[in-house]
Amino acid sequence: MGITREGMHKRRETGGRRSQFRKKRKFEMGRPAAMTRIGEKRVSEVRTRGGNKKFRALRLDSGNFSWGTEVCTRKVRILDVVYNASNNELVRTKTLVKGAVILVDAHPFKSWYESHYGVKIGVKKGQTAAAGDAEKKVSNHVERKLASRQKGRSLEEAIDHQMASGRLFAKVTSRPGQSGRCDGAILEGPELAFYLKQLKK
Repeated sequence: MGITREGMHKRRETGGRRSQFRKKRKFEMGRPAAMTRIGEKRVSEVRTRGGNKKFRALRLDSGNFSWGTEVCTRKVRILDVVYNASNNELVRTKTLVKGAVILVDAHPFKSWYESHYGVKIGVKKGQTAAAGDAEKKVSNHVERKLASRQKGRSLEEAIDHQMASGRLFAKVTSRPGQSGRCDGAILEGPELAFYLKQLKK
């Protein structure tokens, strides 16, 4: 018996049974879940209806993640799966699916932020920036450019703490089992607060 997506085997809303008036059809078929894990990239191609293609990611180790407030997107390493609203088993097995909350490497975002604004972030308490970094000479034009960028700059405290640890919380927005990619967005603001609260439970 193949996997099927039809709903004829289910009862009606009123509770009555539906009569089976035909067998399964190919256009109602489903396929086994990809169950994408963290590891060296391994993507298989699946031929679908109409000769189209789906890309089953079986293993992925990186993806494009966007930092919304800073309008910055970088390719970063995926480190761990920490939360999944649908099933805790997917957290235990470190399965990458759409909507999963994961940890990604913060260094590409940190280095971009520091070069863009000319400030050090993610400095742990009791530590100071290295002397070589502090005395970096730049031209007057670059100084003025950095000064103008500083005016509207604000960095969330929770993001700063994560930068210090070298890991950022992110949410997967692509479908790894369909597109073969694991892309998403960095969590911030009320959404980040919500998921941190869920993780403490």
